[in-house]
Amino acid sequence: QVQLVQSGGGLVQAGDSLRLSCAVSGRTFNMYMMAWFRQAPGKEREFVARINWNTDYAYYSDPVKGRFTISRDSAKNTVYLQMNSLKAEDTGVYYCAGRQSVLPEYPYWGQGAQVTVSS
Repeated sequence: QVQLVQSGGGLVQAGDSLRLSCAVSGRTFNMYMMAWFRQAPGKEREFVARINWNTDYAYYSDPVKGRFTISRDSAKNTVYLQMNSLKAEDTGVYYCAGRQSVLPEYPYWGQGAQVTVSS
């Protein structure tokens, strides 16, 4: 089993920065991919970014590309999402997720963190 515990989030103004953290514990030795998703009020959950656990190769959705950075601290088994130049449309609940397979489904999820960006 794998456990994901998130920290971070909060209320910021447009243009500000914020960092989310996701601590990974349990059977981390065969992790394959970590990702961040978000869900805005009244909308479906959407993909934000992902990072390969072994290669640190990162991939971003178009709305956040150039503003958000996903990274991993292997010593701490923690994944981060650095969010810069935040916009009101970035508001939502952010979730980290993990998988141990090449299949696209994510079986492990964090508890979620609210990010509110005021304009």
